[in-house]
Amino acid sequence: MFTNIILIIIGIAVLVMVYFVGSAISLWVQALVSGARVGLLAIVFMRFRKVPPKMVVNAKIMAVKAGLEISTNDLESHYLAGGDVMRVVQALIAADKANIDLKFNRAAAIDLAGRNVLEAVQMSVNPKVIETPMVAAMAKDGIQLKAVSRVTVRANIDRLVGGAGEETILARVGEGIVTTIGSADTHKLVLENPDMISKRVLEKGLDAGTAYEILSIDIADVDVGKNIGAELETDRAEADKKIAQAKAEERRAMAFAVEQEMKAKVEEMRAKVVEAEAEVPLATAEAFRKGNLGVMDYYNMKNIQADTHMRDKIGSPDQKRD
Repeated sequence: MFTNIILIIIGIAVLVMVYFVGSAISLWVQALVSGARVGLLAIVFMRFRKVPPKMVVNAKIMAVKAGLEISTNDLESHYLAGGDVMRVVQALIAADKANIDLKFNRAAAIDLAGRNVLEAVQMSVNPKVIETPMVAAMAKDGIQLKAVSRVTVRANIDRLVGGAGEETILARVGEGIVTTIGSADTHKLVLENPDMISKRVLEKGLDAGTAYEILSIDIADVDVGKNIGAELETDRAEADKKIAQAKAEERRAMAFAVEQEMKAKVEEMRAKVVEAEAEVPLATAEAFRKGNLGVMDYYNMKNIQADTHMRDKIGSPDQKRD
């Protein structure tokens, strides 16, 4: 019974060894005939380290055939760090063929930084054209211009790690276009010499601190937009008009208030006159009672009042018109 258990354990161990070693033998033979030095045990232990042996062996063979010396440990380490081994090897091969000085450690660092190192090498050989969105700016004469430019850039391998990307290039170029158009005396000057935009923008060194090197800036299109200056003047005149109308309305309201106040004062004075006239009969009666006013004096006063009233009627405008 004990012997059977030992035989079963030995059989399982043999099967496991056959599984791991058998699958590794084909990769070892492939690496051997290709000139790549990858040990059989190294291939076996890759499985225990959860590293795909086929990928590492293929990358090693690709590097050896291209004349590059990259150790198996470096490939495994880069994979375990989360990098793309095949892309790094392809980038190194492309850089070697293009006579670009690129080491494995730098390529691995670029890849781990989240940049596409293969695309960067290809861009170093074949520059990329970036088209900026339409940028609107106003010249000193108040006319708006809309410009679209094409920026030719080449990847800077030395600044790929820590360097700014395309968004920064586009933002800086847009800022340069706005500054150049805004400093022009007239919009016609920009339309006659659109290359003045690219020249001034290039003079600013916009690729500083970025992962790219600007080769050229070409103005693709310049269109005339709105007359911003005239619109601003119109808006300002309209605002001044509303302010003047508001002030005039304020003065009219104040004048109306003064007029109403004067009318109230007139009515107040008339009330005082009526009040004074109402006291005349009382004073006359008091004078009769005290003997200060006689009957003849009263009738003489009445005659004077009647004569005055007649003169007023004769001298009135209605009487003259008749």
